[in-house]
Amino acid sequence: MKNTTVQSPRPRRSFIFSPGLRPDMFPKALASGTDIVCVELEDGIAPKDKSEARKSALALFEQPQANDGVERIVRINCLREAFGLADVQAVLATDTPPPALMLPKVRTPEEVAWLDDLLNERGHDTRLHVIIETNRGLQAAFEIAHSSPRIDALFFGGVDMAAELRCQNAWEPLLYARSRVVHAAASAGVDVIDVPYLDLEDPDGMVVEAQKAKALGFSGKGSVHPKQIAALNSVFTPTTEEIERARRVTQTFEQADTGLVVIDGKLIEKPVLRDMYRILSIAERISG
Repeated sequence: MKNTTVQSPRPRRSFIFSPGLRPDMFPKALASGTDIVCVELEDGIAPKDKSEARKSALALFEQPQANDGVERIVRINCLREAFGLADVQAVLATDTPPPALMLPKVRTPEEVAWLDDLLNERGHDTRLHVIIETNRGLQAAFEIAHSSPRIDALFFGGVDMAAELRCQNAWEPLLYARSRVVHAAASAGVDVIDVPYLDLEDPDGMVVEAQKAKALGFSGKGSVHPKQIAALNSVFTPTTEEIERARRVTQTFEQADTGLVVIDGKLIEKPVLRDMYRILSIAERISG
């Protein structure tokens, strides 16, 4: 069986979709400056084109991928639909699977565990990214986050979630849902990525929403156009002050060998260490 342990922290500040029907656009997406490129087989592909998109997407991974720091994911179709089952069968059939799969419209932890079992049986070490975008998924978010050691991140699907909740697709109405997804991801020690900001003519609004997402606990945010990526990366990149503080906290704990320390007059307890080490790890990956 392949190693399916939780991976070390890596930058997931931004992501962008690349259409499965257009393999020629994949290199452009990889060069866009984003941390994640997700090849799209789900909502962005018409039913009549699903088969062709699936073949084109999986063909991209028949050749070794460059070690360029960009995470590669394929968003398959819902596991409860025929298209999703066909996607899984194709992934299991190939000897060169994608490094990771994104699972849309997940409702239960059993869906993820089922796919985990199949990948284990096949010997694929493919990682998983799970979108929480349904009412049932939101209710079971905690259990879903713990359903497989392959999971590296939860994604918040705000558009579908707003439709299911019958609320406005805006920050305040979706704050509770976002918070539940952040809580679930944090409980499992995985990243959590916010929904893309859809208004390309409002870059300032996107930055404000990204800042709110970061403050809430999100690791990054999606983009719908390459011109959004630089601003998103900037928001979710640890600042010099954050890096210096993380270094001071970790060094102080390592020297003190105790469960709590006082820095700048403030009591800091050991659970904070995980986030401090994560900041340092991400800063190192970005600078490297």
